[in-house]
Amino acid sequence: MKKLAVVAFGGNALLRGDQAGTIDEQEKNALDTCERLLTLINRGYNVVLTHGNGPQVGNILLANAAGFQIHNLPEMPLDICVAYSQGFIGYVLEQQLRNVLRTHELDRDIITIITQVLVDKDDPAFQNPTKPIGPYYTKEVADKITIENGSVFKEDPRGRGWRKVVASPKPLVISNQRSIENLARDGQIVIAVGGGGIPTFFVAENKLQGIDAVIDKDLASALLAGNINADKFFILTDVPKVCINYNTPQEKSIDRMSVKQAKNYIEEGHFAEGSMAPKVRAAIHFVKHTGRDAIITSAPVLGIDNGGTRISIV
Repeated sequence: MKKLAVVAFGGNALLRGDQAGTIDEQEKNALDTCERLLTLINRGYNVVLTHGNGPQVGNILLANAAGFQIHNLPEMPLDICVAYSQGFIGYVLEQQLRNVLRTHELDRDIITIITQVLVDKDDPAFQNPTKPIGPYYTKEVADKITIENGSVFKEDPRGRGWRKVVASPKPLVISNQRSIENLARDGQIVIAVGGGGIPTFFVAENKLQGIDAVIDKDLASALLAGNINADKFFILTDVPKVCINYNTPQEKSIDRMSVKQAKNYIEEGHFAEGSMAPKVRAAIHFVKHTGRDAIITSAPVLGIDNGGTRISIV
């Protein structure tokens, strides 16, 4: 039986911070990122692909607001905007991955699953929004938007500007995960849990409803990876390895760390919230629940021996 890998792409797999977000840019980025999956596929892995949506869902919200202000179109809530992003990002990834496979004479079905994820409406995250979405703003523009509509902004830890932050509740149950696993183990490539999943809760018994939030896609991906018994969990970011003392003269990249070491580094403040900290927590979750390794790395070294930072039990 082939091994199963869950690979979590960041939102920058399609849209990067210095880009306008045209479809040509996003298709080119998706093609480049999907090329990196070949290493795993050629090594005999079945693949489930998850992805972020921070830049995209932020832009959808902007278009949403503009449509209301200019044409009086009804504004859609954040869970619907997440669903929009799942559909179009899944389409772009599926199309570009199919182009990659055809170029290399590989034949796989690629299936995008619009994924709902159950959360707790009383999750304390709703009282402390931390999840960044959308474009970067100057402090002046961010303050102006806050005055206009009450949005909450926080400064990017890497100094790229200010971004809107929303609640990021803990994922509890991922819908259709049995089908996701069955399809993947049958050899199909599955795209699921886009943007961390569409956040839902039970507003009454047996009645699901969306809720205004964005679930952390790395934690949702870790939950999925554990539940479908994945052999490997990869979290892709824009640096090849996790670093401590990041962006200081004492910066040091880490080849391997145990769950205990990773927790210590988080407590010592080495990993920024809204950046590396959620990725390390997601890796810890997967390792603790499966006993298998998680790897945080960048797309160019995906699947390469000794590439990235490996998190393990000990």
